[in-house]
Amino acid sequence: MDIKMKYKRENNSNSRSSIFGKIWFSMRMFLFSVLSFGPLPAHIAFIMDGNRRYSKKHNVKQGSGHNVGFSALISTLQYCYELGVKYVTVYAFSIENFKRKPDEVQSLMNLLKEKIDEMLEETSVVKEYGIRINFWGDLNLLTEPVRLAAKKAMAVTAENTGPVLSVCIAYTSTNEILHAVQESCAEKNNCMDVGYSNGCINSSEGLVSVADLEQHLYSASCPEPDIVVRTSGETRLSNFLLWQTSFSHLQNPIALWPEFSLRYLVWSILQYQKAYASLQEQRIRNKKTH
Repeated sequence: MDIKMKYKRENNSNSRSSIFGKIWFSMRMFLFSVLSFGPLPAHIAFIMDGNRRYSKKHNVKQGSGHNVGFSALISTLQYCYELGVKYVTVYAFSIENFKRKPDEVQSLMNLLKEKIDEMLEETSVVKEYGIRINFWGDLNLLTEPVRLAAKKAMAVTAENTGPVLSVCIAYTSTNEILHAVQESCAEKNNCMDVGYSNGCINSSEGLVSVADLEQHLYSASCPEPDIVVRTSGETRLSNFLLWQTSFSHLQNPIALWPEFSLRYLVWSILQYQKAYASLQEQRIRNKKTH
């Protein structure tokens, strides 16, 4: 009898959760349909700031904030993709973060490995939306388990045709630009070697152009971000996508990253729509001067 009652209660609880989930989904879809009357971003980038402060604020053990932050990321990805945002980029781990205490860095590496593996599970948001995952940064700086997990995630999702999630890990923008310069120079040198061997080369072929650099940025396959959101109220870009954000709408909600929710995302979209005409005008003016 007790087992039957327990099963009945669990069934009722699951039923209520299912009904609430359907209602919540319908409400989101209505809200997103209203937002779609204005211009929508194709690419949103997030600087996920405030995980450690969240742990201190709620007096929980170190690392708990990052776990809650991962849940916030999954929810945010779902909302973005429901809204029709094709590209999402997140700043997960800076090269500068390696300067933290060794035990903290190792703890974060372990967490990264765990969360990358979770994203490849059958019930994950990656499977649900057919997401293609990129990892941008110097992956050689990562521990081997994290590096292998990242490469596996990219390989497994490479043929996916849904939204694109780019994770900046062991990343800084200056390192990305340096990488692009090195790759461009190597490419030019190869071209010049071929030209010399064929006896046909001119002086301009050895010059590296802006277009050359942009082809070798990690972000070459993605449009520039329309919106950059840095949580916790900070106004710094902290060496994140400096090349790509000249005409992005920068936003700094006061919420810590684990507290970031649908209402903050909706507010970001509304603020972007308000500034859209001005941003477009600046982009057009910039194209005319180049």
